[in-house]
Amino acid sequence: MRTIKKKTLHQEIANTLREMIMSGELTEGDKIKEDQLCELMDISKTPLREALRVLSVEGLIRLVPNRGAYVSTPTFEEIKEMFDVMSVLEGECARASAQRMTDRDYISLNKLHDKLEESFRQRNQKEYIRHNNSYHSFLQELAGNRTLNQIINGLRQKILLYRFQSLNLPERFEQSIEEHRDLLEAFRKRNPGKAEDLMRFHLKMQCKALEELTK
Repeated sequence: MRTIKKKTLHQEIANTLREMIMSGELTEGDKIKEDQLCELMDISKTPLREALRVLSVEGLIRLVPNRGAYVSTPTFEEIKEMFDVMSVLEGECARASAQRMTDRDYISLNKLHDKLEESFRQRNQKEYIRHNNSYHSFLQELAGNRTLNQIINGLRQKILLYRFQSLNLPERFEQSIEEHRDLLEAFRKRNPGKAEDLMRFHLKMQCKALEELTK
């Protein structure tokens, strides 16, 4: 049985469903079996349906009146639009972070990078994405722009699944860690312009890998 924290229940349920989609437990076209999921997670239907509404906004779930909820996949054009916007936003985060970064901040970032390296050595994509999310979230907080923070938070969960999928392209895993190594060097040198350019390139390459996978 999956254990769900009661604090932000529908958010926890949404996170669990995203993981099930990411792992392939739920695939495109699958109908969400509410009774089965409620029993699996030990929850009622109300928070489950709240979570499904959240995922429908993200394009991961399609709600059909009188028929239920189905796993859905945005078109590549919709995904590309998300990555285009995210590359600009995360690029700005990288620029601001490089400008504000202290020696202590760099040490913290370097530790997060080390976790990426370890996940890469183990070829553990799921852990790599988890640490990657922490890495990008750290830069987002360090940037110190609350409005930018709020906007990125709205997109981060939407593209998390596709970041994971992009690693399925041969050589993409290697490319991703190399891009992170270049980013770390830019932050070490406190080079805002270089950090922004590399971050935007990083997102562009993720999207390009997804495009290759859809061909």
